[in-house]
Amino acid sequence: MNPQELLRIVDSLHREKQISPDLVISAIESALVTAAKRQFGEEADVLVKIAPEGGQISATVNGKALSQDEIGRIGAQTAKQVIIQKLKEAERDARLDEFYTQVGQLVTGIVQRTERGLTIVQLGNVEAILPRSEQIPGESYHNGSRVRAVIYEVKAAGNRVKIILSRSHPSFVQRLFEQEIPEISDGVIRINAISREPGYRSKVAVSSSDQRIDCVGACVGMRGNRIKNVTSELAGERIDIVRWSDDPMVLIPNALQPAEVEQVLLCDMIGRAIALVSDEHLSQAIGRFGQNVRLASKLCSWDIEIMTASELEKQIERAMEMFMQIEGMTEGIAQQLVEQGYLSYDDLSVIEPDALMEMGNLSEEEVDAIVQQADDKAAELEVEEEERKIKEKADKERRATEELEARERSQTAAKSQPPAPAKEVVASELPKGDGPDGASNPDGPNSSPDATNQNGEESQS
Repeated sequence: MNPQELLRIVDSLHREKQISPDLVISAIESALVTAAKRQFGEEADVLVKIAPEGGQISATVNGKALSQDEIGRIGAQTAKQVIIQKLKEAERDARLDEFYTQVGQLVTGIVQRTERGLTIVQLGNVEAILPRSEQIPGESYHNGSRVRAVIYEVKAAGNRVKIILSRSHPSFVQRLFEQEIPEISDGVIRINAISREPGYRSKVAVSSSDQRIDCVGACVGMRGNRIKNVTSELAGERIDIVRWSDDPMVLIPNALQPAEVEQVLLCDMIGRAIALVSDEHLSQAIGRFGQNVRLASKLCSWDIEIMTASELEKQIERAMEMFMQIEGMTEGIAQQLVEQGYLSYDDLSVIEPDALMEMGNLSEEEVDAIVQQADDKAAELEVEEEERKIKEKADKERRATEELEARERSQTAAKSQPPAPAKEVVASELPKGDGPDGASNPDGPNSSPDATNQNGEESQS
């Protein structure tokens, strides 16, 4: 192989494929070793070295140097195939290294086509995939249009690199915030947490390292311009900006805004937080289909339950009644369990045995017996609840069937009735002054030229 030609190949691959020259030379060396072993045997000790400066190839087999003619005779066709394969692998590895460092970063590409729900996006000289699962619901992409997304995953697929994009991941919202809000990119404002349901609603918790800067106001911008730019990129997705706090007693009410929370009760042992709200704010705190409380729970990393004061009181009474049905349970232990936030058999079945032993000075055997009873009763309640749901469904279907049958009977009865006979109009029912031919007759329907006049005299014909 001509050294100058070899160097031209290396330089060409470096420019076209953005592969490091050292990586190309290493791939060619490895390919020549593989080809030499096929000729001299797999057990042969083959060493091939290419000088990066001049392109000269030197090789040894079992410690014996090969001449240039012998190197040239190493299965040329085999060497060519192996070199092509190694270069493809080298190109793939270079792409992997390049895009691994960009995972989670915002990129812009051109939509090429859509195939079976997959949108193919051109990123420079490589193609990436935007799967349907990573798209914002309701969006459509047209060929040739520009689209922004984050690189979600990069992995090898044979000799190719598979780049998966995402517009539904929470990091996409974070990158848009960093692009639109300079204080975030400068590090003055920090995004502490994001919870998102793509296409519908997101909650973003932010904090400021400078007390003079209002983190929420800076993210909203003058007349909401900054947040509008973000929501327009997210197809109108609603964004709640929440003021972050390390104290869950402060963070949870902030996360449940715009609903007003009266009190927060933390149950540290099971990671539950009970947010008490008034009746008028109950539906607002829960949100449409439970979306508000669900996003707030993800944002705060607490299992948040929304209750009114009366609902909590009923829950406590019910929990006390249930716990007192367990053999070996005392009122004092039940009261402590309720105060710690255990409000059902399911909660009690996951309690740490050591905690329960400490509450009531119980032995390990007594604790095991209590937990086992809680498991059994939870299973019984689950069966009862399932039976109740089945019965409700059957009753609902029965009522629907009865309503349909009644409607069908009514329609059938209406069709079977004979049509009402047409009403016969008699002359006496005609209004005075309307003759049978529709002409006006001032003397009534029975008047004629031969009829008597008002004086009882016959009219002259």
